[in-house]
Amino acid sequence: MEEMRSHKIPASITLAQGILESSSGNSELTTNSNNHFGIKCHKGWTGKRIYHDDDEKGECFRVYSDPNTSYKDHSLFLTGRDRYHKLFRLKKGDYVGWSKGLSSAGYATDRRYPAKLIALIEKYELYQYDNIVLGKKYSRTKNPKQKNHIVLKGDTLYSISKKYGLTVASIIKINNLNSNTINIGQSLFLVEN
Repeated sequence: MEEMRSHKIPASITLAQGILESSSGNSELTTNSNNHFGIKCHKGWTGKRIYHDDDEKGECFRVYSDPNTSYKDHSLFLTGRDRYHKLFRLKKGDYVGWSKGLSSAGYATDRRYPAKLIALIEKYELYQYDNIVLGKKYSRTKNPKQKNHIVLKGDTLYSISKKYGLTVASIIKINNLNSNTINIGQSLFLVEN
């Protein structure tokens, strides 16, 4: 919320990106470097570095002394790059616009990045932090076509596809699955046709 007040980035977005990018603080990159947002070194970075396999083998990532420094640098990273400037014109607290805008500006290569951020924000009601900062109620009607399914014992891709009126192939594609194998507790993103 402090970063939202200082830099106008919705707290819900910062929290959802932190959760997603760091695997809830448990990723190897996060535990070894306090890098909660997967921010790479980029030109001009003079701080400590760590090398980690991501889109390519042995990519350079920033190292932070503590998580708070990572959060502050995330704000500076977004405010200091022209490719994100359109996001700051969105309505305050518009986490859907921010989610889509981050993806179109190239923050992540995963085409499902916006849906993943939105799902986290809505699942954990992270928009409430935006509300506190804004001092008003900000609500968003959920997209009725956007659904999330947690895999239960006995679920198969076929049974899930029939439940939501989808094809198995579309569920595989939406979730970037490599096979028909799913696990209990796994979260699947679903979009109705």
